[in-house]
Amino acid sequence: MNNYIKISIPVGNEEQQEMLLALLSTEGYDGFEETADAFHAYISEEAYNEPQLEELLQPFALSYTKEEIAPKNWNAEWESNYEPVIVDEFVAVRAHFHEPIATVQHEIVITPKMSFGTGHHATTWQVMKLMQGINFSKKNVFDFGCGTAVLAILAEKLGATSVLAVDNDDWCIENSLENVATNNCSNIVVQKADVPSTQQFDIILANINRHILLQYMATMAASLNPNGYIIISGFYKEENQLLVDAANAQQLQLVTSSDRNNWSALLLQKIA
Repeated sequence: MNNYIKISIPVGNEEQQEMLLALLSTEGYDGFEETADAFHAYISEEAYNEPQLEELLQPFALSYTKEEIAPKNWNAEWESNYEPVIVDEFVAVRAHFHEPIATVQHEIVITPKMSFGTGHHATTWQVMKLMQGINFSKKNVFDFGCGTAVLAILAEKLGATSVLAVDNDDWCIENSLENVATNNCSNIVVQKADVPSTQQFDIILANINRHILLQYMATMAASLNPNGYIIISGFYKEENQLLVDAANAQQLQLVTSSDRNNWSALLLQKIA
């Protein structure tokens, strides 16, 4: 397992932090931490490109510091700060060292590693919330950019009989396989991939970012069965219409939307 690089940027402005998250998430950074006076981004040592980072920050006159972090140190840091996430009485996401949560319909145990998708981020929380309104029973589901596989795991718990979960990051694949096993899932296949599958699905879950969603909207729409549903997230509230327009162009109709901490999620249905 490769070490990770931690980039710390001294900026406390919330809008600037959100801008950095959006920019760096498209450049291979897959872990983020926002504090009152700094923004921290994490990237695998082999993917780190210092000239690229400096070029990206130069227009904003932002400085940064760099620190190497071994995977075991990251895990210890996660465990010391990780709290359960509860979405109403619908689902709870916790780590193995937390007590079981009996007040929800579904409980997911996620090993807290660097993979994106523990429920703490507003986008993951919103996708789980929107999943509550869809019938997953006996459905064929695709989780594009699965991170920890938390959404794939929830899909199986909701009755999906076949779930394909893909990500382009080795760490995410390893973490997803661990989490699938921990939650005793038997209907989930985890694969490494850079692009969406061209198989046919009843439901697609895509919590990634605006650029990837726009790039592959047509591919995902073509893979969705008539009357099927797709939930997308990973973009800001002000970008909603841009995503809705792109979806409409592919015969995907808006069913409902969600906003949380300036992040948005859309539930769309393919017009038969």
